[in-house]
Amino acid sequence: MDLAELFILAVGLSMDAFAVSICKGLSQPKLKPGHMVVTGLYFGGFQALMPLLGFILGAQFARFISGFDHWVVFGLLAFIGVGMIRESREQACPADKGFTPKEMLPLAVATSIDALAAGVSLALLDVKILWAVSFIGVTTFCLSAVGVWVGHRFGARYKGGAELAGGVVLILIGIKVLLEHLGFLSL
Repeated sequence: MDLAELFILAVGLSMDAFAVSICKGLSQPKLKPGHMVVTGLYFGGFQALMPLLGFILGAQFARFISGFDHWVVFGLLAFIGVGMIRESREQACPADKGFTPKEMLPLAVATSIDALAAGVSLALLDVKILWAVSFIGVTTFCLSAVGVWVGHRFGARYKGGAELAGGVVLILIGIKVLLEHLGFLSL
């Protein structure tokens, strides 16, 4: 996986966090820089942790599924992508109670579950995992911080589009991996 593919994956995975960050910003009458930093740290941290855990789990099974691993990667990314597209049609933002650990931890876990599955996929590809999860975490941190600002400034009009774009991107990455392994695209 090259840097461009990793960037596309990182952006795709961070779209759930970006959408929730928009909702967090929308609910703040007075936005403080700390709101952006806290949101970025929670979402970025969990977006880095979950694919690492998925990678560790996936590495345990990689040798058993090496003959059809490309189908597993495609299936996982398509499943995540379809879920994100489905979520993009929901317009409601979660009720906001602030930026406390009690509020942020469940949101961070919920927005990073797809990254756990993506980590399993990364175990089946040629990836330097510490670099990849760091890149995913930093990308999500930045997009989440910006999402709080966007939500505060512009409202929720970008939430659905962000989730839709993220879902489509993940499905396209899965299709690309599948086509490469089937010989339709050159590696």
